[in-house]
Amino acid sequence: MAAPALKASYPLYLANEAKSPNQDLVVTDKFTGEVATRVAQADAATISAGIAACVEATEPMARMAAYERQAVLAHCVTRFTERYDELAMALCIEAGKPIRDSRGEVTRLIDTFRIAAEESVRMVGEVQPLDISPRAKGYQGMWKRVPIGPCSFVSPFNFPLNLAAHKIAPALAVGCPFVMKPASRTPLGALIIGEVLAETDLPKGAFSILPAHREGADLFTTDDRLKLLSFTGSPDVGWDLKARAGKKKVVLELGGNAAVIVDETISGADLDDAVERIIFGAFYQSGQSCIGVQRIVIHAKIYDELRDRLVAKTKTLIAGDPKDEKTFIGPMIDVKEATRLDNWIQAAAAGGARILCGGKREGAMLEATLVEGVGRDAKLYAEEAFGPVAILSRFEDFEAALDEVNDSKFGLQAGLFTRDLFRMLTAWDKLDVGGVVIGDVPSYRVDNMPYGGVKDSGLGREGVKFAMEDMTEIRNLVIRRR
Repeated sequence: MAAPALKASYPLYLANEAKSPNQDLVVTDKFTGEVATRVAQADAATISAGIAACVEATEPMARMAAYERQAVLAHCVTRFTERYDELAMALCIEAGKPIRDSRGEVTRLIDTFRIAAEESVRMVGEVQPLDISPRAKGYQGMWKRVPIGPCSFVSPFNFPLNLAAHKIAPALAVGCPFVMKPASRTPLGALIIGEVLAETDLPKGAFSILPAHREGADLFTTDDRLKLLSFTGSPDVGWDLKARAGKKKVVLELGGNAAVIVDETISGADLDDAVERIIFGAFYQSGQSCIGVQRIVIHAKIYDELRDRLVAKTKTLIAGDPKDEKTFIGPMIDVKEATRLDNWIQAAAAGGARILCGGKREGAMLEATLVEGVGRDAKLYAEEAFGPVAILSRFEDFEAALDEVNDSKFGLQAGLFTRDLFRMLTAWDKLDVGGVVIGDVPSYRVDNMPYGGVKDSGLGREGVKFAMEDMTEIRNLVIRRR
């Protein structure tokens, strides 16, 4: 059965209710460039009204029983499952994400809400003995977690469903009302989530999902009525938002230029597996992932063989219409981004790098590209590529390979293919990243794990349980017994 077509237009959600004040935001099919649908866009007055409603909902949300919060999240799981094909096709169209990747993201959306439903009834605290010295004899302490209050969420274009879910689901699990600004280029996923939430009995004002252009969306950052800002996006924007956020707590997930090391202990079937996983990590959803493989660091003994096999595999990847089941490489989000990355590739080549395969662009379509010999001062090495390109380098000393991975202003995740237990532990100790993935690429993530980075990659951790901790405060109780 064919997936339902997009609607002609989509409303925004203000204080739980669908509103269509206009149809000013045009959403394009990222492959064809044609208008796919139109979306209502919020102005500053609407955003302020959403925040005011969010504040009014703070107490009713905090009073919700755990089973009531769980029921809302369980309803979402059921409805997302029922609308699976619709969600996947909407994502495929608005983001240009190959349909197989789109289905995978819908699965992760469902997983994230399911995990949140489970965690919503586990808001536990702790009994703490305080009688650590004679002056505290007879005193006992307890603490519990309480919702932080109104939250502001800003989500990016590359995972319109799952990265919205990683903000919304934990907020519902702990009882925080929220306002959300989805990415202007890919707002549909968040709006469909809003449509499902509107079917529930959440208190009025519990959520507002408000597409808006960046220029008119300052209130999401600066309004003092909000107690937490969670932003996923580019480092330049994220750190600027943090500087303007005032007293609110700020959580940032800002991307990186992730590296994977393959050492000389990898051979035979292990090498076959490494090829498959590295190609996936570098090129899934056209490389537009903040933990996509950008740097491949290979031991000199296996460099030539692994390079040749990676090139051969890359050349087999099918590029084209993301709605085609066979497509692996779809368009980048727009021509501007594809042109930027194409320029970086050509600049690296002009600086002495060698393009091993790919390197050609047509509109928003950029070929899957492998490059070797890239200088460390090149943007293709030092910055976040965020597209279908990866660079290869060789090493002989394992410690030097770790240093090369750390030679970055980013630190989100890193991968390591090795059979050496001591190297695994050394990498875990020395790599300055938020997570080390052994036997796989840095692109691997499960939605209940702690996820986030250090350095310019951000602040705080996602993953439902860990996001819930960010969205709560500890409230202490001290009892004196006489």
